[in-house]
Amino acid sequence: MQLSECRVLLTGATGGIGQLLAERLCAGGARVLLVGRQASRLEQLVAQCHGRAESVCADITASAGREAVLQAARRMGGVNLLINAAGINHFSMLEQHDEEALAALVQLNVTATLQLTHRLLPMLRQQGQALVVNIGSTFGSIGYPGFSAYCASKFALRGFSEALRRELADTRVKVMYIAPRATRTSMNEQSVVAMNDELKVAMDAPALVADAVVKAIGRESEELYLGWPEKLFVRLNSLLPRMVDQALRKQLPIIQRFARGKS
Repeated sequence: MQLSECRVLLTGATGGIGQLLAERLCAGGARVLLVGRQASRLEQLVAQCHGRAESVCADITASAGREAVLQAARRMGGVNLLINAAGINHFSMLEQHDEEALAALVQLNVTATLQLTHRLLPMLRQQGQALVVNIGSTFGSIGYPGFSAYCASKFALRGFSEALRRELADTRVKVMYIAPRATRTSMNEQSVVAMNDELKVAMDAPALVADAVVKAIGRESEELYLGWPEKLFVRLNSLLPRMVDQALRKQLPIIQRFARGKS
């Protein structure tokens, strides 16, 4: 899709990747509806987009919030590009989670994303061409210790993307799944950064991810996985999962130490 022809709805707009993505979309000529829960940060981002963006402060995990987003999209004249970038992460062993945190993570990363997409699909189907972009993760293909809940949510998002793409194969709506590797944003707390440094796991700058997403939109790719050797590990995990089991078993003591705050 040509950015100059895009009317974009971007969730998670005030996140580390979302902010840069909004700026790049607007710089490319798109009109963007920014969705987030922090009004002041949304206002700042709108100002940075020089008249190409407007915002709606809404909690998409609530029905009223999703309705507010839908009405804002209608006021903009409809959208032909939905980017589901809202999400949260929590690094800990599963036994350290509490039930409320688990529910909140799945509610935003999975349930609200499906519900909002469902609400917007009739609008997207009315467009000459339309695209749904779901921002996933390498951890949507590789189960990684310390991120069991997050992995579960991203595995679900990957499955949703695949199924919806096939469901809409006879329409003008395309579906794209983009899987960044670890990224240096506030979503990854300092313990994750320290652990990745010790394990020599590379972390991308959010600007690199935003640039990759914009390029993928232009190419209308179906799937995009970022980072090497992460792409290789994704492939290995699908073909030879026991090999990945063995590699991660060696890392487990380090992961446990950081997850339990004993670094």
